[in-house]
Amino acid sequence: MLKRTFLLAAVVSLFAFPAFADGNMVKAEVVKVDKGAGKMTLKHGPIKNLDMDSMTMVFRVADPAMLDKVKVGDKIEFEADRVNGAITVTKIGKGH
Repeated sequence: MLKRTFLLAAVVSLFAFPAFADGNMVKAEVVKVDKGAGKMTLKHGPIKNLDMDSMTMVFRVADPAMLDKVKVGDKIEFEADRVNGAITVTKIGKGH
């Protein structure tokens, strides 16, 4: 019984605390901002968590307000993930 209680406590502790950021910020340059479509085009470095090489591509943004914070030519850092099947910018900040 003690082993089972300890194991249960260990498993619960894994889910009880939020995960810390694991350094998925990617450097990029803003190439285009399309507020109407809720998208932006970025020339970006490798996105490790998505196993993606450097390239220029269009991303959806998780929050359209993100597009108000950037303009063409800005150097930024961002995080992206798959959201409802689409690669989406989930976090953005001024960078490099």
